[in-house]
This record gives sequence, C-alpha cells and structure tokens, in this order.
Amino acid sequence: MKDLFRNHGIQTRGILSFTPRETHELVNQGVFLIDLRNTDFSDYKAFDVPNVLNFPMEGFEQHFEELDKEGHYILADSSGLKSRDYVQKMVDKGFMHAGSMSGGFVEWERDGLPVKVDVNERLTGACACQLKPRERGKSE
Repeated sequence: MKDLFRNHGIQTRGILSFTPRETHELVNQGVFLIDLRNTDFSDYKAFDVPNVLNFPMEGFEQHFEELDKEGHYILADSSGLKSRDYVQKMVDKGFMHAGSMSGGFVEWERDGLPVKVDVNERLTGACACQLKPRERGKSE
C-alpha cells in the first residue's frame, strides 16, 4: 500500500501532525478523517469531505475493530488539543499510519475548508461551557 503520508506533516514526539489544508488534501486522496468531537457538536457543524468517520472520544476504542490497521487516518477534535492522545492509542494498538490535525475543527473552519451546517442541530447557551442541544418542539 502506498504511504499517503509521505512528505506531509511534521513529526513531534513520535506523532505526525497535519495542518487542516494538508488534511483536506490527504482526505481527497483517500485518507480517513476521524472526527473525535461529541455528536452535539458534529451534528451541527461537520467536515464536508469524503471519508469522515465520527468516533467520539467517549467510546473511541470500541471502533478499533472496524478499522484496517494498514489504513491511513487523521484524527481531529474541536481545537487540536486531545487528538494527539488518541493517535497514540492507535499507534499502541498497532496502527501504522495515524496522525493528528493541528488546530482541530476550529482551524479547519477558520481556513475556509468545507463545512456542512445543520441549523436544526445548532447549540444554545451563553458560553461554551453551557452549550446544549436546542430544544425542538417542546411546549412550555
């Protein structure tokens, strides 16, 4: 199998990191993008590219058996702070080609890369710590 990561990314402490633009390019070449965000966030705004897998952090390891250990995977979270830890879990389980997307979904969106928005799944709340799903059709 061709190494799709060759000449891409920066390796830091044994983990490959990719920019959102590199990730976009690689996903269009067949790399799988694993969205680690909770579905409360990914249902509202999602990566709008092929080969996206939604494996939220809570229960991420349950999906290992679904994946080909020879496949190419880039993991992304909301801000790029936790995805490296999950890449390490994959490497520890024998995955050969796993990397992290720097900056997460925030940088992906900031770079103007494709995003799919479902306004019916928009979150409500005064700040990020209080965001919750919109209450649809609920009468008071």
